[in-house]
Amino acid sequence: MDKESNPVIAQLPLSAVRETGVNLNRPECVLGTAAGDLYVSDKAGGIRHIQPGGSARLIGAQAGLIPNGFALLRDGSFAIANLADNGGIWRLRRDGAAAPHIMEIDGVGLPSVNFVWLDDHERLWICVSTVRKGDHQFRRDIADGFIAVHDRNGTRVVAQDVHWTNECRMDPTGTYLYVNETFGRRLLRFRVAPNGDLSERSVITEFGKGTYPDGMAVDETGHIWVISVVSNRVIRVSPKGEQQIVLEDSDAAHIEKLETEYMANRLSRPLLYDNHSKKLQNITSIAFGGPDRKTAFMGCINGSSLAVFDSPVAGLKPVHWNW
Repeated sequence: MDKESNPVIAQLPLSAVRETGVNLNRPECVLGTAAGDLYVSDKAGGIRHIQPGGSARLIGAQAGLIPNGFALLRDGSFAIANLADNGGIWRLRRDGAAAPHIMEIDGVGLPSVNFVWLDDHERLWICVSTVRKGDHQFRRDIADGFIAVHDRNGTRVVAQDVHWTNECRMDPTGTYLYVNETFGRRLLRFRVAPNGDLSERSVITEFGKGTYPDGMAVDETGHIWVISVVSNRVIRVSPKGEQQIVLEDSDAAHIEKLETEYMANRLSRPLLYDNHSKKLQNITSIAFGGPDRKTAFMGCINGSSLAVFDSPVAGLKPVHWNW
């Protein structure tokens, strides 16, 4: 791959970041379409639809549903990863009606689900970070997360013992599935069989102090854009594991405090949510949109809007792009 098709990306100043969307409620995850629509998870129990003209409406407000990752399905409905204790994958229709969709695997109930993603074969990939609750889950020595796949044959677990499973995506060829291990501070890669089975697990790269990989997206060159919660870092990772920081908004003293607690297995939710930055509000995800998919939209857990910047590289076209 030549340099023209894969340009070197200089680290962006915070002044390159702008905002879109207003009065959002824990907009952790975001999807974009070719028509210019943005869909954002909303803690009120639904999906916020931001239309190209800027107007927005909330689709659904289901009690007991805390949307995190979500997928836009072919019929216009959404598959939602439910962070609430009742867990599972829920289906949300455009009229706002919501109902349980995938609530168990082989008779075992799904706990709180972090993320769900739809691939080019329209299979749903389900990421459960941990079966633990509360502040006992943010530890270096626990790897009880798993990955499941849902297709026409049902739902089954395809990878276990993942260290706090977060977002996943495939490479441009569909050969590999990338997965973030947030509190393992690693990016994993699996080979994907035609039937969705995973094998050849490997660590593509390990992240250092202050980096907790959360969301991700893949660009057209096959590089993985990883979002670090807490430190507000955007890191572009090559398929060989080389890292480049594209954007950062962190506080050194806060990162030092987090590192001490992380190493001692004492990380707590209040500390993780405590934001110390100039502009970014605890970013958690990234999605490429705009007419050429060179506009990067970032979700977050502390803010009420989306942070946006322009990328010299286009994001990989998602399966829902023209829906």
